[in-house]
Amino acid sequence: MRRLISTLLLLSTLIQTGGCLSAQAPTCLPGEHPAVIESLYFGTAKSGGNVSPEEWAAFVKDIVTPAFPEGLTSWQAAGQWQKSTGAIEYETSRILQLTHEQNMAKEAAIRRIMIIYQQTFQQDAVMRVRSPACLSFKG
Repeated sequence: MRRLISTLLLLSTLIQTGGCLSAQAPTCLPGEHPAVIESLYFGTAKSGGNVSPEEWAAFVKDIVTPAFPEGLTSWQAAGQWQKSTGAIEYETSRILQLTHEQNMAKEAAIRRIMIIYQQTFQQDAVMRVRSPACLSFKG
């Protein structure tokens, strides 16, 4: 019985920490260099309505672009998430995709963008998906 409990505890720990292991960087081909792809998911529902297209454009121009002048992509999406009550909430969302070199300055910029959006538009959270990649440009 004791061994079973130890095995279950070990298995539980591995399952809980497995998502925290860093992803293996891909082997980049000649002419490519390692990069990170960040996909940030922003809800738009707020007290008194929704984040307007003009508010989103100003946020990107004033907050995101100065931190990522090398480029970005954003688009509108239909999102849903589960509230703590179990109810499913549907709302228009915005997705921001950034591809950049991995360094502490870019990490700090991503965190700042998320915090400013949450505070400015009364959001509970901003979802972040981070993936290793290889980057190249063909002219």
